[in-house]
Amino acid sequence: MSSIQVADQTFVAAEGAAVAEVLGGATNWRKWWPDLTLEVREDRGDKGFRWTVSGALTGTMEVWLQPSLDGVILHYFLHAEPEGAERMSPRELLAVNRARRVAGKQMSFEIKARLEAGRPAGVTPAG
Repeated sequence: MSSIQVADQTFVAAEGAAVAEVLGGATNWRKWWPDLTLEVREDRGDKGFRWTVSGALTGTMEVWLQPSLDGVILHYFLHAEPEGAERMSPRELLAVNRARRVAGKQMSFEIKARLEAGRPAGVTPAG
């Protein structure tokens, strides 16, 4: 079992293809996860991405886009070992885990804000 186990979900009122387009930009990856190197393991189009992660962490990451109502549920998963995990105290591992959860939530909220900008609440997003 990996030391870093993150699973999160956020509803985004936008089509999966629009979310995948934002997710597909390597420039965004460097902004969201500046200390990680991501290699696309599987580009699933409007269903999301799977990556191999290296750098400060070694493992896998996935964003799965599940169609729901008038948008998608953005599921974020990260399973990894931090560099030097064997020398970290339980408290340090908890802090690393929390930081990775926050980074995932910042990514999903940024995508949500970008794609839902200007859309009144309760109104179906434009196709």
